[in-house]
Amino acid sequence: MSHSSSASPRMKPATWYISMLIVAFLYIYLTAIQYIRGEELPVPQTVRQSLHARAVREGFGGSKFLSKQGPINGPTLGFEYHNYDDLTSYLRNVNSMFPNITALYSIGKSSQGRELWVLVVSTSPYKHVLGIPNVKYVANMHGNEAVGREMMLHLIQHLVTQYPRDEYVRWLLENTRIHIMPSMNPDGYEVSKEGTCEGAQGRYNSRGYDLNRNFPDFFKTNNARPQIEMEHVKEWLSKIQFVLSGNFHGGALVASYPFDNSAKSMFQSLSSSESVTPDDDTFKHLATVYSTNHKRMYQGRPCKGQSGFKNGITNGAKWYPLIGGMQDFNYIWHGCMEITLEISCCKFPLAEDLERYWRENKESLLRFLGESHRGVRGFVHDEFGNPIEGVGLKIKDRDVGFKTTRHGEYWRILLPGRYVLEAYHDNYEPKEAEFYVVDDRPTLLNVTLSRNSARTVFDTSKINFPSN
Repeated sequence: MSHSSSASPRMKPATWYISMLIVAFLYIYLTAIQYIRGEELPVPQTVRQSLHARAVREGFGGSKFLSKQGPINGPTLGFEYHNYDDLTSYLRNVNSMFPNITALYSIGKSSQGRELWVLVVSTSPYKHVLGIPNVKYVANMHGNEAVGREMMLHLIQHLVTQYPRDEYVRWLLENTRIHIMPSMNPDGYEVSKEGTCEGAQGRYNSRGYDLNRNFPDFFKTNNARPQIEMEHVKEWLSKIQFVLSGNFHGGALVASYPFDNSAKSMFQSLSSSESVTPDDDTFKHLATVYSTNHKRMYQGRPCKGQSGFKNGITNGAKWYPLIGGMQDFNYIWHGCMEITLEISCCKFPLAEDLERYWRENKESLLRFLGESHRGVRGFVHDEFGNPIEGVGLKIKDRDVGFKTTRHGEYWRILLPGRYVLEAYHDNYEPKEAEFYVVDDRPTLLNVTLSRNSARTVFDTSKINFPSN
């Protein structure tokens, strides 16, 4: 009996090489730009072998394996200012040298077409890991306030080079996704001048708008024309649920916390008074963490022509009220606890002072990020174990709400004590759950909601969920 075999056609060598060249070109191109506007980054299939993957495959823990590699040098980074091109080059170099713990993306372009770059530093840089909180730092939203911009680059350098040998940095990167935006206003920076301690040249975006007066405001209608940089940040926050955030400025030395505005803002020219959030204790704690780890801020000494701040912290509205601030928007609209960090009396000091500013801020920058692992966290599921997205949550007697992610996750930074979590959703029975927070670790609290058998009315009148 004869057997006929039908061999599958083989690809010609020339065709194969051309196909590989096309794939390689596409990969290099996509890696170079990584322009994703805040969504999860696709993991490149051809990315060079990860040290962590090797460690797991060879039977070592990732940290144990990496710790044997010794110091790792990053790209050259001096204590000097970096314009847009230099900043872009540095971020790309870091991403190229550390592809296993960094991912570079842009949330959009400025008014003049410059990318608003963000670098993720994490052991899971490309993809969200269930239960791992996202945190962020944003600097240079006022273009002439330049110290924070450079501190972000030095923080990036520290994180990527110290990951193999610093236990705390390693813990941060393995348990947190850190998003760092060195400049929210690259256009303004380009027209600012080194050595200028005061004044407004470069403060505004290229269209003359103050980006920290441009966000929707809870207390009063903001009539400022929305700017593209602000719109990109709004979209970014709608896609990634950030737990904690720091926003860097210059011109003072203080950690300022919400609210920045109040219902009494019409009288802001006459007097300033505190505008207290329901989470005032937590915000004071977060501001104090930054201040007390700073070399000078905690002393509360005034900059020239200013009053001092007790312990180096202040309520924003008590200092001076403003409409359209970014930290209030983060908190009220998205449940992200953001504070404003004024880290230099001079807005754009000489480059020779940058090393001193790094020494002053280094410990604060690191310790503040760790506060995202304080409080309560968990998942909300239905009776079949399916995650429920968009569950309205609030801590009883704290009437600013937050919501679950599409994976049913939630996080809330809280100080030690007893609390009650309230959960509601249109399609489920409301539920309360009591829990305790301790100081040395986050409390895990998972909640199961049951489907409505009949329409249940849940009083949400005191929960703030702005619609725009």
